[in-house]
Amino acid sequence: MKLATIRLDGATRAVRLDGDTLVDLGVPDVGTLLEQDGWAERAAAAAGAAYPVAGADFAPVVPRPSKVVCVGLNYRNHIQEMGRDLPAHPTLFAKFADCLIGAGDDIVRPEETGQFDWEVELAVVVGKPVRRARGAAAQAAIAGFTVLNDITCRDWQFRTREWLQGKMWDSSTPVGPYLVTPDELPGGVRPSVDVRLLVDGEVMQSDSTGDLLFDPVVLVEYVSTVIRLNPGDIIATGTPGGVGHAREPQRFLLGGETVVTEIEGIGRLENRVVKEASA
Repeated sequence: MKLATIRLDGATRAVRLDGDTLVDLGVPDVGTLLEQDGWAERAAAAAGAAYPVAGADFAPVVPRPSKVVCVGLNYRNHIQEMGRDLPAHPTLFAKFADCLIGAGDDIVRPEETGQFDWEVELAVVVGKPVRRARGAAAQAAIAGFTVLNDITCRDWQFRTREWLQGKMWDSSTPVGPYLVTPDELPGGVRPSVDVRLLVDGEVMQSDSTGDLLFDPVVLVEYVSTVIRLNPGDIIATGTPGGVGHAREPQRFLLGGETVVTEIEGIGRLENRVVKEASA
């Protein structure tokens, strides 16, 4: 299945994609759906109101996750372009729900940064509560996958040894449009799919999730060792090579660009970069 959260009449609705139609699932968003026992069966059987895909206003697929855990340095080629050794353990940082925007929303470029960068990422969406999950339990905790653009203020990221302040900017991180269940993807809970990011039609990143150092199941195991994962939580699995910071010369988003972030079989984000309005 492909599930989404759309904005409709000042509210949001969880929907299932059926051809060129979005079928209402009877709950306000995908996060609420995932909190219900038997959510997959409920979603598959739902027969609510239908809305056209064309012109749909996609909210973040999970609008208010309890946590967004991100993984840095997880594609071998990106690790090499950043001049680092392959890590023995995942590098973790966080984002917050206030960072998230929808698949077609504008990305707000803060006036405080001069190094606004892009990062296409496969994101795991958690479907059940887990702590210290291993093996089959970690696999079963994966509800599906979505697309995330981990927009980063590099100058703020590298102010200190901790990355958080470069990653957590308000209304900066598109995620969606769909949660795609593992059965629809080659490799299932360890999908091997192409990822790509374009700026104004120019390909900046292109790779396969087969290059991931730590795969989604390993990440669920690792993160759930540290903290419980709840339905709707998101794990962003890292970005491949081609970020603006590592280019020669470096290249960053200035405002006015259109950024397309797409993952084979999952979906496409298309976002305009706009400068933050002065207070």
